[in-house]
Amino acid sequence: MFKYFLNKKIYLYFVIFITIIGCGEVSQTKSNTMSYSTSQGTGKLTDGEREVLSELNSFPIKQENNESESNNSNQLDLYAQALLDAINKERASVHTCGDRGEFGPVHPLVWNSNLHASALEHAIDLAISDTFSHDGSGTPSDITGDGRPSKFYERIERNGYTHYYSVGENIAGGQRSLEEVMRAWMESPGHCENIMKSTYTEVGVAIVKNDNSTYKIYWTQNFGSKRR
Repeated sequence: MFKYFLNKKIYLYFVIFITIIGCGEVSQTKSNTMSYSTSQGTGKLTDGEREVLSELNSFPIKQENNESESNNSNQLDLYAQALLDAINKERASVHTCGDRGEFGPVHPLVWNSNLHASALEHAIDLAISDTFSHDGSGTPSDITGDGRPSKFYERIERNGYTHYYSVGENIAGGQRSLEEVMRAWMESPGHCENIMKSTYTEVGVAIVKNDNSTYKIYWTQNFGSKRR
C-alpha cells in the first residue's frame, strides 16, 4: 500500500511489488513504504524525498547534518535549500540557452510550498504510472486529472498557487545526482530558459523514486510568479 498526502488531502493506492521512494511553460520491492507527505506553509521536503536525496551520488548534504536544521516550520530544510541553491547558482551567471538566446544573470528564486506540492504530485504520478510527459497520466495517480490527463498549470492551481502572472515546469528522469540533472536541464534550451527566466520569482522541486519504473528517479521543477 502506498500512501501520501498533498495539501492535507489523503490519497491511498494499492501497489503490488512496487516501492516509491522519492518542460513546459505557460506564457525491488521493499516491505516498508516511504512517506511523501507535505502541507502548505512548510519549507520541508517529505521523508521519502529526503531519503532519496540522501542516497544520491554526490548530493551536497550529509544525512547526519539533517539533525541541525531549525524547528521553524517556515525555514527551508537542508535538502530543499540545496535544490534551491543549485538553481540560483545557475541564475547568478550568464547562460546561452541554445536558440532561446542569452539569459542572466537574474535575481534568485525563493522556495514556494504550493509549487513544491504540485511538483510532488506530478513526480509521484510519473513514477507510479511509468509515464513521462508534462501532461498527467490520466490514471488514478494523476490526482488533478481525476480521470483525464491533467495539465501542469492545472496541477499548480489545484495545489494552491493561484493569481499568478506566469508558471512553468521542467521534468527529468533517470539522473542520479543533483549535478547531473541540473546539467541535463541547462543543456536543453527550453529547460534552460525556464531556469533562467527573469519573470519567475518562486520555485518548488520534487523527486520521487520507483525502482520498477523505466527511469527509476523522477525530478520535477515548478516555477511561478504572482501578479503584482
